[in-house]
Amino acid sequence: MNTTSPPASTVHADIAPWRPAFAFAFIALLLFGFAYSLVGTGIGRLLFPHEATGSLIEQDGVVVGSSLVAQPFADDRYFQPRPSAATYDAMAVAGSNQARTNLDLRARIEEARMQVAAREGVAIDAVPSDLVTQSGGGIDPHVSPEAARLQVARVARARGLAVEQVEGLVAAHTQPASFGVFGAPRVNVLELNLALDALPRAAGAH
Repeated sequence: MNTTSPPASTVHADIAPWRPAFAFAFIALLLFGFAYSLVGTGIGRLLFPHEATGSLIEQDGVVVGSSLVAQPFADDRYFQPRPSAATYDAMAVAGSNQARTNLDLRARIEEARMQVAAREGVAIDAVPSDLVTQSGGGIDPHVSPEAARLQVARVARARGLAVEQVEGLVAAHTQPASFGVFGAPRVNVLELNLALDALPRAAGAH
């Protein structure tokens, strides 16, 4: 039985062709896996500090949400966001994946339309589509100005505020299309509801 070890020169010769590959893999991992991410994150934090940390909204030092993520509101004192197929879970963003021809989708939309109409005290055909349809991501934080205005009367009544005051707040929180071209006018529901909560304190009420 031959137990003689191969010459060291032979071992080095076997490894030599792989050295460039190992070196390139290490450099690529260092540059693109670590340095690139570090630089990208640093530039993002420098140029867009609020957005780079999740666009979090704080109130009295406590994070109450993100301007990028919708959340449900059960109380009549608050504006309601769009329905969510992901139950407003940012870790499970998804749409319903149902086509317009899907009978279940049509039935759900009609049921939601009746519920919204009853809640807001309006005719069924007056309900904007974004209050009964789910967004592709399931966490869209915005509604259309029409959807926000539809809820003004209910919110004003529940809070004991003048309709004109709530309408003015909706107008103040209506964002135009980005750069005047991209997207459509929209209202961030969370920011609007937080502004509503700030009204009594600003007025010196309860």
